Amino acid sequence: MPITAFIVEKLRGLANRLDAAATRRNACDSSRSGSGPVLDEYIVGMPGAQNAINVLPGWHQSFPPAIGVVAGDSAFYQDPRIAWALEQHGSIENQAILEFGPLEGGHTYFLEQHNPAFIHAIEANKLSFLRCLITKEILGMSRAKFFIGDLMQWLQKTEVHYDLIVASGVLYHMQDPLLMLELMAKRANAFYLWTHYMSDAAMPQDDPRRGALIGEIEVRDFHGLPVRLSKRSYYGAWRDKSFCGGMHDLHRWIEKDDLMAAIRALGFTDVRIAHDEPDHRNGPAFSVFARREA
Repeated sequence: MPITAFIVEKLRGLANRLDAAATRRNACDSSRSGSGPVLDEYIVGMPGAQNAINVLPGWHQSFPPAIGVVAGDSAFYQDPRIAWALEQHGSIENQAILEFGPLEGGHTYFLEQHNPAFIHAIEANKLSFLRCLITKEILGMSRAKFFIGDLMQWLQKTEVHYDLIVASGVLYHMQDPLLMLELMAKRANAFYLWTHYMSDAAMPQDDPRRGALIGEIEVRDFHGLPVRLSKRSYYGAWRDKSFCGGMHDLHRWIEKDDLMAAIRALGFTDVRIAHDEPDHRNGPAFSVFARREA
């Protein structure tokens, strides 16, 4: 090829590349000004906490008023159930805390205000985990570390011994709640639960709250005790992006009296209950604090 034609060909190729780059730049610019599909992946306007909240719609918790953001409705950052648990346990200053199911980090923030050495918070739901990270950033938490994964795996494999385990809204979502209790007993000498429970007295046969139950009651031997377990299904509720239940559709609720007996069978002699709500709209529920001698 003559040298002149070669130069012309190279210049033409360069011009084409420049045109393509300009097209991409113009597309990006037009998206920022209100047109084009890229707009959905960007936030325009002043950076701030509300923008972070809006990234993941479907929030359950609210934030302290001083933060100035709108999220969910539940003030978990000042939950009286967690306050009660800390009253029963005593100071957690410089202690090791394990939290299961932090949801969006509200309870974690409450715990952090009491100056523990650290909090390990285990969340299995991907969207909830991301909301926890947003909460951590907005509220400036420094003692809490969030992990995403299966709490049962954590209990089986960690070598950390904790001063207190907090599991609010978790036990009744488990496929094997008895195994969870067993593993918790190996990792701490004190724990707090808020959980739903089974009770024919509180939830008789014609109660619509029994609609999620499936199959027959299971009876398992647990340290020589017969424990009754009722199987349940979410019936597809997990398809909703705001779903915050368990990892598996099949989960089991424990009879109230059997739960108390199982906790004592694990060596927890100081067992206290509060917030007992047999008429809770989702099923009977209560708080349990348990401690054993170290």
